[in-house]
Amino acid sequence: MNDLLNLAIKAHGGLERWRQVRSLQARVTLNGTLWRIKGRPNGLPGVLMRADTRQPALTITPFPSPGSVGHFAPDRVWIAGENNKLVSELNKPRDSFAGAVLTTTWNELQELYFAGYAFWNYFTTPFLLAQPGVEVEEIEPHKEDGETWRPLSVIFPPEIPTHSAHQTFYFNDKGLLQRHDYATDVAGGVASHYCFDHVTFDDIVVPTFRRVVKRRTDGPVIHGPTAVLILISDVSLT
Repeated sequence: MNDLLNLAIKAHGGLERWRQVRSLQARVTLNGTLWRIKGRPNGLPGVLMRADTRQPALTITPFPSPGSVGHFAPDRVWIAGENNKLVSELNKPRDSFAGAVLTTTWNELQELYFAGYAFWNYFTTPFLLAQPGVEVEEIEPHKEDGETWRPLSVIFPPEIPTHSAHQTFYFNDKGLLQRHDYATDVAGGVASHYCFDHVTFDDIVVPTFRRVVKRRTDGPVIHGPTAVLILISDVSLT
């Protein structure tokens, strides 16, 4: 395994412990300019997310309103109501974003797809980077805010639903995730995602406060609007 990835995985709880985890559940609140641009101004206020750690699958409760649950899988998203009755669904959801730009609005099933794959990625990182087919390479150190971070350049295989094929993850000297750069292929943006307040839950470390900002060719727009603000709490593992 790549030395930096090995350090990061150990810092976040270790691969042995992670392999014992089948699901991760957390309370999540998110909002920001991206959600308003996409026509979903309420964001996701205090929803319960449950991620399958062994395959891309996640549920959001309630979604989009009390009494219904949103389900994400790579090739299908659906909303189930009372008694698990199907309310609506979208097959091959990523295809529905073809031609989209930043100002293209989302319907609720597109919002569900974006939130579903994004948080499945966030909850499983950095362990996700050790999956077969994921290419990782440490690149030149990065200086920011008086610190030196070690970046990991990552290329994801097509079978992993994620923001973009190429992404960069920045870790501090302890191996904790500090920043995550990507293009949001389905949202039409280029972002830097900062991670703060790392908390240990049952031996697994989770950044519980996250801020996503626009990124230009000269770097992140730190003092600009917050594209997405994420608060994570009440994490439990099974």
